[in-house]
Amino acid sequence: MRKKPTVFRPTAFSFPYLAVTLVFVIVPLVLILVYAFKGEDGAFSFGNFVTVFSDPENVRSFGKTIGIAALSTAICLVIAYPVAFVLASSPFDRIPILSLLFVIPMWINFMLRIFALQSLLDVIGINQGFWAAIIGMVYDFFPYMLLPIYTILKNIDKSYLEASRDLGANSTKTFLKITLPLSLPGVISGISMMFMPVFSSYAITKMMGDMNTSVIGAKIASLFEAHDFGGGSALSFVLLLLVIAVMLIGKLATGKTVKTPKGEIAQ
Repeated sequence: MRKKPTVFRPTAFSFPYLAVTLVFVIVPLVLILVYAFKGEDGAFSFGNFVTVFSDPENVRSFGKTIGIAALSTAICLVIAYPVAFVLASSPFDRIPILSLLFVIPMWINFMLRIFALQSLLDVIGINQGFWAAIIGMVYDFFPYMLLPIYTILKNIDKSYLEASRDLGANSTKTFLKITLPLSLPGVISGISMMFMPVFSSYAITKMMGDMNTSVIGAKIASLFEAHDFGGGSALSFVLLLLVIAVMLIGKLATGKTVKTPKGEIAQ
């Protein structure tokens, strides 16, 4: 009897990724969830979450973190949109140039980039503090804002712009009525991609900031260093929920904008 040939399925390539995800993502999340609902006596308890929301220091840390993340994201958006617009419309626009200017620096070690930025800020007279931390955030996460906006602007159907000019609209009106609404998915994606890592990051504020820039990530790290696994896990779980909420808001906002060339422009 002839043996059937072995059929190789492409899904087999996903098994290593699934294994890594299980060990380094799913298992740690499960442990955080277990410790978050575990009291000092080892029984199920909401005590850690009560502490999270009743501790004034935690409330202040959340406020500072949201403020720093929002300000850093806003500054990046103000800078990134014009840069992406120029790159997308420039005849000199080439992917290698874009990679050289904005992507290749990301390959350099994170700590080396921050130390280099610290040296530069010291030369111009900006020492550790609130604005030094903001500059560090903007410097490190700027590509996350630029690339989604650039991609959307580059792929906008030019026939819309031509039709707008044929109907008598000037450059300003064409931008406000056509380009800006069509680029909103990229803007929202950039905000989500930057706000979430800035919101959970604390290394930059720890290295370049001061006591006024203490973020919620630093609080979580201090709790785990003090072996308060319950408090740190509960705070991490709350932070995770906030990040998920930001993702859902971004997804809902993107769903109201243009998705296909035949779609309608968001009002």
